[in-house]
Amino acid sequence: MTVPTVATVAQTAAAIAPPLLAWYDRQHRRLPWRSPPGTPPPEPYRVWLSEIMLQQTTVPAVMPYFAKFLARWPTVHDLAAAPVEDVMEAWAGLGYYARARNLHKCAQAVSTRLDGRFPDTVEGLLELPGIGAYTAAAIAAIAFDRPAAVLDGNVERVLARLFAVETPLPQAKPELRRLAGLTTPQQRPGDFAQGMMDLGATVCTPRRPDCLLCPLQESCAARRQGIAESLPRKTEKKPRPVRHAVAFLLQRPDGAVLLRRRPPEGLLGGMLEVPSTPWRDLPWSDGEGKAHAPAAAIDWRPAAGAAEHVFTHFALKITALHGCIGAAEAAEIDGLWQPPGKAALPTVMKKMLGLLPADTAPAGKPAVRSTRNPRRGRARP
Repeated sequence: MTVPTVATVAQTAAAIAPPLLAWYDRQHRRLPWRSPPGTPPPEPYRVWLSEIMLQQTTVPAVMPYFAKFLARWPTVHDLAAAPVEDVMEAWAGLGYYARARNLHKCAQAVSTRLDGRFPDTVEGLLELPGIGAYTAAAIAAIAFDRPAAVLDGNVERVLARLFAVETPLPQAKPELRRLAGLTTPQQRPGDFAQGMMDLGATVCTPRRPDCLLCPLQESCAARRQGIAESLPRKTEKKPRPVRHAVAFLLQRPDGAVLLRRRPPEGLLGGMLEVPSTPWRDLPWSDGEGKAHAPAAAIDWRPAAGAAEHVFTHFALKITALHGCIGAAEAAEIDGLWQPPGKAALPTVMKKMLGLLPADTAPAGKPAVRSTRNPRRGRARP
């Protein structure tokens, strides 16, 4: 691959900022954490909250969570003062739960150390918990209009096509980061960053990019070479390992199910969970699984069906055992008892509860039998 020279990049950068900003003025997405083009930047708290939520998650998935968080904790001081368990439960279903723990830690740092004011530089933002290079650049650009190079999945795709970068990801990231820095203008850098994101989300899409509608088509090397749809290239991923678990669906006479809280650190740390066996590489036999049951003297019966959940680094295949227990015996078991349809649970735990026998499901919410896992977009749509 021929690496674009500084002169080539500078020439292209000078050519792309005006049409991109003009396009963004007309076609920008209206999102609750943004300010319209030409108006003062949005409140840093809203930008930070949205950027943390949008990591590895799609815009449609984030919208209701963003509204819920703002309604419940309208300022960074409110979020900092909230119990971390409340923050984790409000986050339930959004995934990547370390983000929620770091969100709370960051809110506390901003509230107590900085009197509620977010730093306005990349360097200052990087000192806060849970804020990495991308997030710091995005907040600095969008909330403070600093000329910071913002590089998310959408911007990577736009840059890879603009400069015909054929090195596959993730190896191409350093080159794309260099190009992002060289193309970011001094004027309206926040709008430029959001315009690049919107262009990748709505026009320069992963499949079937709409080059005829692209404001940068005249500057795009990949379009001229006829390779736009094949970029950015990606290194072939290794098959995702599979682990196995048996969930224990224990119910009281009123239908409430036994839940417990996971340790504060590690995968799904601090979240409520359905009791289960350890998650291991080999399937569990009935006898092996029952040895890990939360209550021994139960008539455990296999639940029909199975479920699957895909994490970043492995897939989890889930079977379940169902049991019933009297109210007096339930009071002796450590844990929380909650109606199946009302518990604030991670998606994987909701899938476990979906294996409850149909006649025990909450009214209006039949049990789900599914082995499918909806795919979550890695870049923002």
